Amino acid sequence: MHTETTSKAYYFKRLSFLRKAVIASASITKKRNTIHCLSEIDISTPRKYLKYYERRTNIKLSLTGYLSLCLIKIVSNHPEVNSFISGNKIVFLKNITISLLIERTINGENVPEPLSIENCENLSCIEITKLIRIAQNNKENKLGALSGSSWFMFIPKCLLKLFVQIADQNIKMGMKYGKIAVTAAGMFSKEPIWFIPHGSPTILLTIGSIINRVVEVDEKYLTHEHLCITVSFDHDIIDGAPAARFMNDLITEIKSGNEILKILA
Repeated sequence: MHTETTSKAYYFKRLSFLRKAVIASASITKKRNTIHCLSEIDISTPRKYLKYYERRTNIKLSLTGYLSLCLIKIVSNHPEVNSFISGNKIVFLKNITISLLIERTINGENVPEPLSIENCENLSCIEITKLIRIAQNNKENKLGALSGSSWFMFIPKCLLKLFVQIADQNIKMGMKYGKIAVTAAGMFSKEPIWFIPHGSPTILLTIGSIINRVVEVDEKYLTHEHLCITVSFDHDIIDGAPAARFMNDLITEIKSGNEILKILA
């Protein structure tokens, strides 16, 4: 990355290909008709199970992996949302592929890169955690290393927007990368934060920060951990009432910790 100083008052850096790719994607996805649902979930039960599992096995399971697993389960219970529009048709995918945005450093620049997990319906929290850790430790210094699509770097910069637009409705791309996604951008903050994201998935779970809330339990006041989340739905496919039912099921599943109990049994 080249840095050029032009005066004592400021300096500039040339836009990298990676940054131009993000700009191209944002310029297309910002035009989507999206419903954003913001919620705050009591995650004290699953967090307790995760800590117990770590003490018992000395293995730290990924909270993002657990939340992704909950999302996968609810999508499997609402198969109509595992779909996208291609031309004048709605394409329904038979298998679930989830994309997790993993932040990596490429050429000195922090870049979010999708990790696609195909046919993930029967994976456990342990298996998803392993895949996330492998991706986080990937040292390849090129975009696309996580998904096997390094060819993306060879697309002429002037064609990036056109490529994103075409890829968004391409059936083969939809099957490979899925239309369900998770990003954990807000987990790095200790203050209550919700994000209003943009993106091409039909359903996008954006994980916000974890905060402490005082709750009343059996006439006692206790401190519980609450998670801020945003779930974004493609309104061209999913209406408000189905989105609300999906949210209710997702919140119940996350609060329960059932996917962790399965591996503790």
